[in-house]
Amino acid sequence: MDAAGQPAGWRAWAGMAVLTLPTLLVSIDLFVMLMALPRLSASLHASHVQQLWIVDIYGFMVAGLLITMGTLGDRIGRRRLLLGGAAAFGAASVLTAYATSPAMLIAARALLGLAGATLTPSTLALIANLFPDSRQRSTAMGIWATCFSVGAIIGPLIGGVMLDHFWWGSVFLLGVPVMVATLVLGPLLLPEFRNATASRVDLLSVALSLATILPFVYGLKELASGGWHPVPVAAVAAGITVGVVFVQRQRTLSDPLLDLRLFRDRALTVTLGAMLMYSMLSGGTMTFLAQHFQLVNGLSPLGAGLAMVPGMASSIVSFQLATPLGRRIRPAFLFSGGLAVAVAGMLVISQSAGTVALAAGFAIACFGTGPLVSLGTSQVIGAVPPQRAGAAAGLAQTANECGLPMGVALLGSAGILAYRSYLGAHPGELARSAAQHAYTAELHVIAAIAAIALAAVAIVITFTLRRIPPLGQPRSEAGNYTAADGRCASLTGHG
Repeated sequence: MDAAGQPAGWRAWAGMAVLTLPTLLVSIDLFVMLMALPRLSASLHASHVQQLWIVDIYGFMVAGLLITMGTLGDRIGRRRLLLGGAAAFGAASVLTAYATSPAMLIAARALLGLAGATLTPSTLALIANLFPDSRQRSTAMGIWATCFSVGAIIGPLIGGVMLDHFWWGSVFLLGVPVMVATLVLGPLLLPEFRNATASRVDLLSVALSLATILPFVYGLKELASGGWHPVPVAAVAAGITVGVVFVQRQRTLSDPLLDLRLFRDRALTVTLGAMLMYSMLSGGTMTFLAQHFQLVNGLSPLGAGLAMVPGMASSIVSFQLATPLGRRIRPAFLFSGGLAVAVAGMLVISQSAGTVALAAGFAIACFGTGPLVSLGTSQVIGAVPPQRAGAAAGLAQTANECGLPMGVALLGSAGILAYRSYLGAHPGELARSAAQHAYTAELHVIAAIAAIALAAVAIVITFTLRRIPPLGQPRSEAGNYTAADGRCASLTGHG
């Protein structure tokens, strides 16, 4: 994991190609699910509540199990966990495709979420194994991040074509050949790595982590969709309460599920916090922007997806530029510079209503994503010793998974105030026209809040990470860990 580590050869890059397969599939699966929802709901006679669970159960399972799976991979072997998850994902994809009832489909999607939770931390941790050189590792992270944007672009297109020619379940069979290829090529090209000194996973900690994240994310989603009601508020409160118990237990264990000493490193903590904030603000704004395209601009779901393609394309360019820029510019200034571009895009959205202008603002905002998303993930994983890479990867992705529902809930609450304020100030306006103008006002307020908050994050990053050098240069400051305990190591030399 040293910045001056031995550069990887062709075999590592071939292994990286294998790791892109499940990463790309996870992104595609999300979008084809949304495309297939109307048709499968009609075919299975799914109620509105069942439709919500069909969509949300996957995310709930992934968010709740990422930390556990990241730590489990460190213990039993990251390649073993990846291949086991790939096999489970392929089997669950078949169950999803041939589901005959809403209950069966929800159960199959839950299994997909369980399998999906193994894929991201395994791929990220294996990238750390394949590329000990920080510059190559950051390039690989950029490729990994690009896969999500590519999936967002081709997912609706593939889903649309398949739904036009086949039954709704066909879109879920896309995962089968991809996972078969992963199972065949993985043992040949991917190394195995596990922490031989680690003890067994503490099952009570696993239960507490699930009891923390699942009600917390569920409550946030319900608050975002239905407003402030006792049940979702109680769910969020219960998640926070159990979370306190979880933290206390981790402090007492000699080999915890989540080593809280990771947070002693300021760079890791600030970067994780920035990634969480970015996921909240950009994801929340994107959700309401997609709805604006349909409810106000009159686009179909496919049309709304296509309107967001320029943003996905600009993020791909940003991911590819992040690594070469990271070799010349300190992370503090590169991260904050990218966020400044995102702020500019949010400001454009906050002043626009037409499809073209909103799509342009979204594209500008996405162009600022590369440094923080790809290099930030690389920095988090590079800031821990190799035996903790899986846990760090799970932690980073948990921040991303929790950020979206938090952003939708919090930004949505502010947006509702703007929506109601507009309607109250224009009582004589025709109902449909007033609703459309009110929704535009809501989007403008959300984008403006996101712009202000992202600017604040950029300022914090600039001051707290300013001493960290560019990629490939050794850090002069040491971390708070020592290699003696087998869990933590000095941060000197990490990129």
